[in-house]
Amino acid sequence: MSEQFELDTDDLQRRMDGAMSNLKTEFASLRTGRGSASMLEPVQVDAYGQMTPINQVGTVNVPEPRMVTINVWDKGLVGKVEKAIRESGLGINPQLNGTIIMLPIPELNEERRRDLTKVAGQYAEHARVSVRNVRRDGMEQIRKNKDNMSEDDAKLWESEVQELTDSYIKKIDSSLENKQEEIMQV
Repeated sequence: MSEQFELDTDDLQRRMDGAMSNLKTEFASLRTGRGSASMLEPVQVDAYGQMTPINQVGTVNVPEPRMVTINVWDKGLVGKVEKAIRESGLGINPQLNGTIIMLPIPELNEERRRDLTKVAGQYAEHARVSVRNVRRDGMEQIRKNKDNMSEDDAKLWESEVQELTDSYIKKIDSSLENKQEEIMQV
C-alpha cells in the first residue's frame, strides 16, 4: 500500500513570507520625502569588531517629518556611525551635535521620485520571481508524487499551491502600489 502524499504548504508559505519580508526591507531602504527610522535598517556600523545595525548602537528618533536623529550611546562610535551613513548610499548628509547625529531629509525632485518608483518596481519583480520559484518547487513535489495520489488529489494540491501563489502576488502588487504612491507624494 502506497503512503498518502502530504505537501508541506507551511514550508511554501514560510518561504513566500520570506520573499515578502525581503521586499519590506528593500522598500524601507528607499527614501521618500519623509524621514523614518526604518530607512536606517540596512545601514550597519563597525562597532566593537563586528557589523551592527544602527538601532543597536543608539536611539533613532524622527522628531519631525524631514529630520531623523540618532543619539549614539557610546561617544567613541559617533564617527563610525556618521561614516556608515555617508557610505550607505542613502544620499543624506549627517550633521554632528555631540553624541547626536542629525539627518536632514532633502526634498526629492520629480526625476528622483520617478527613479525610485522604478527601483521599487524592480524590487517587487524580484519578490514575484521568488514567490513563483516557491510555486514551481511545490508543483514539482506534486508531480514527483503523482503515483502516490489520485488525480483529484493532485488537482487539489495544485490549486492550493496556485491560490497561495496568487495571494502573495496580490500582496506584492498592493505593497508596490502603496510604496509608489508614498514616493510620488509631494
